[in-house]
Amino acid sequence: MPQHATHPQHPDHDRAFPTLTLRAADAPVIEPGPDQRWSTWTSVTRGQRGPDPRPDWVVTADAALDTELGVLKTGKEADVFLVERAVPGDPDRTSLLAAKRYRGRDHRQFHRDAEYTDGRRVRRTRDQRAIEDRKSAWGRAMAATQWASAEFSALGALWDAGAPVPYPVQIDGTELLMEFVGGVTGDGAYQAAPRLARARPDRELLADWFDQLRDAMGVIARLGWAHGDLSPYNVLVDGADDGGRLVIIDVPQIVDLVANPFGADLLHRDCRTMCAWFASRGLDVDADELFADVFAQAW
Repeated sequence: MPQHATHPQHPDHDRAFPTLTLRAADAPVIEPGPDQRWSTWTSVTRGQRGPDPRPDWVVTADAALDTELGVLKTGKEADVFLVERAVPGDPDRTSLLAAKRYRGRDHRQFHRDAEYTDGRRVRRTRDQRAIEDRKSAWGRAMAATQWASAEFSALGALWDAGAPVPYPVQIDGTELLMEFVGGVTGDGAYQAAPRLARARPDRELLADWFDQLRDAMGVIARLGWAHGDLSPYNVLVDGADDGGRLVIIDVPQIVDLVANPFGADLLHRDCRTMCAWFASRGLDVDADELFADVFAQAW
């Protein structure tokens, strides 16, 4: 199982704090302030929570509050927000989460759904029919939920298999809460780990990162899957100042190499895309060799 860095102690930052009111018996009651809500951990079922054993940093207390701290990323199919889940007054029970919130089909730009979802079914035939009906509001809502559920399930399986992915904390409808991959800057601001596309490593580090990438793609292939949309923009470099650990993100479109007729082609495209980036940085790599290596691990 991949090692995940412990989140640093969080510095003071400008945000609203929960307010206190008094009941008749003069017992203090905490009420969420602006951009806050009670933790949704207890409102979701066990199957909507991440795999066991959970990392120590996951906060499960009923008294925890979720505070939205800002936008991490805007994307074609979803936006990602930074959320702090913490028990007021208890700094030992605090964690940072990335909240990925999927849009309905009306507000998305993911036009090639069928290429990725071919061979993927949902449990209830009523919901499957709704998803296929692109004109109904219910169908659009179900499609957004399907993508969120697919990513949550994939992250759980990948985490269990030892792949370098964020830990999936929970899912609630179209909102997926997962581990925040990043840290705190010298001036106290939270900062997500940089994307691989922005990195300028030396040759030795470049070779190490390629080995990490090949190993990660192998783990995915041994589950019978391909990422399907792998690029330097959905690979993060966690701890770049200390050499860096690659973390793969954005896996809602993960494809079955057997059930999906486009599976092998999508895997080959992943290999070409990633090898093109490494080659542009001066590393001698071959996309066909990477494909043969990874694809062979699926069988």
